[in-house]
Amino acid sequence: MPRILRTRQANEDVLSIWEYIATHNTGAADQLVFRINEVLKQLAAHPGIGEKQEQYRKDLRCFPIGNYLIFYEPIEKGIQVLRVLHGARQWEDLL
Repeated sequence: MPRILRTRQANEDVLSIWEYIATHNTGAADQLVFRINEVLKQLAAHPGIGEKQEQYRKDLRCFPIGNYLIFYEPIEKGIQVLRVLHGARQWEDLL
């Protein structure tokens, strides 16, 4: 089974996303977090499918999910998730 390592910041990002959406609709918040976790499983199994972002960091990749972007690095037998950010944010400064 592929490994998924998450930085503390990535965990905080997902929690913040859930909290924001849950203020309006907890079901939608739960569904988005479920979808994020499903995408992470796919990325861990196939780390090369994300778009390279090496201009910001060596080995950095990005994969969209709805309005959000998952930033990760391939590691041995999986991925390390660095951030999960809204695509409208100035994410370049947050990496």
